Amino acid sequence: QEPEGLEVSAPEAHGYEFQSHGVIEMLEKLLDEFIAERTKLEKEEMNAKHAFDMLMQDLTAQIQQATQDREEKSEAKAKALQAKADAEGDLKDTTDTRNADQKYLDDLTATCEQKASNFESRQQLRAEEIEAINKAIEIISS
Repeated sequence: QEPEGLEVSAPEAHGYEFQSHGVIEMLEKLLDEFIAERTKLEKEEMNAKHAFDMLMQDLTAQIQQATQDREEKSEAKAKALQAKADAEGDLKDTTDTRNADQKYLDDLTATCEQKASNFESRQQLRAEEIEAINKAIEIISS
């Protein structure tokens, strides 16, 4: 037997110690950061998509309203133009009728004046004839 202090034996093999804890922790931390970043970006994308959808809906509504307004204005303009054309036609008809009536009045007035003048002439002639007849009767009677 060998003395106890001088005993030489093979070194005891320690089990393999895992030395990658730092790398694993760093990767887990990166994974958590990436998941958080992805979640944040997905929320931002959803918010941006929602804002875009709202904008598109608003713009579509504005386009529809503007189209409707334009059509209503076109109809109103067409009605106004038609009313103007009708009024101008009525004005022309009325003016033509008034002019014809004025010509008839002028002709009638001239005819009446001529007949009145002729009547006056005949009245004077008749008065002169009656006077002559009266003188003749007076001469014959005397």
